[in-house]
Amino acid sequence: MKQIAIIGPTASGKSDLAIEMALQHNAYILSIDSLSIYKEIDIASAKPSAHELAKVKHFGINEIYLDTHFSVATFIQLYKKAYQKALHDGKNLIIVGGTSFYLKSLTSGLSQLPEYSEATKAHTARMLLDLPRAYAYLQERDPEYMKAIEATDAYRIEKMLLLVLESGMGPTAWFNAHPPKPVIEQLDIFNIDVERALLRERIVKRTYKMAASGLIDEVAILEHKYGRNHNAMKAIGIIEVLAYLDGECTKEAMIENIITHTAQLAKRQQTFNRTQFEEAVSASLSALPQLIAEVF
Repeated sequence: MKQIAIIGPTASGKSDLAIEMALQHNAYILSIDSLSIYKEIDIASAKPSAHELAKVKHFGINEIYLDTHFSVATFIQLYKKAYQKALHDGKNLIIVGGTSFYLKSLTSGLSQLPEYSEATKAHTARMLLDLPRAYAYLQERDPEYMKAIEATDAYRIEKMLLLVLESGMGPTAWFNAHPPKPVIEQLDIFNIDVERALLRERIVKRTYKMAASGLIDEVAILEHKYGRNHNAMKAIGIIEVLAYLDGECTKEAMIENIITHTAQLAKRQQTFNRTQFEEAVSASLSALPQLIAEVF
């Protein structure tokens, strides 16, 4: 069994390439996209169509509903499920998507966390009622680690509170004592290298297609069903539509905002991929099929 990963900025053509490669090289696909994981977010996530999904078995797409908690640890379990299924069926596995942090978690691993007692959970819940005070408490315990966490980031503050209250150790001390272990020891990674002007053109085209395909209606339905508090409702392509629905901008301005924010995201993705996956093979979309074929 062979595993590879295909990464690249949003709208660079990753999904189409992955499907093409999976068909040619007897593979299943694991999506690493933080929106495609959710059912009902179809247009905003730009996930493959039902027709495309029917061509190749996919994991990581339409797995959970919006009100279901999802974390990197959950993703690692999803990877293990995909790996075992591919191994059982005599298939290869292609990992593809724009949320490269998930891929990094596979190649670098996560530190083991303690089991949290009910008393610790209750204590944490009480402390979170005063978020500034909870943040200050963590700053006192581990000021250096807390520099990377915003005072308003309730999710990460909760995680650190659980860790500190259960273990009695600051985050830095805990993670030093429990270093992460890679989930995948060896992985060939292919990065789509695309010129900025071409990428911008693809982003514009995709955004107008999303708007014409019912993006506004999709977001309105999601808001009605789930509200706005879930992290996914703050994603690019959703947050701009909510602003439009609130009357804060015109439809054309909404589209332009999505294009601008998507282009900014693409730039961040390119920087992350370049710095975190130095071993990746970077090439144009047209050159990658031959390079990938040499691995299989």
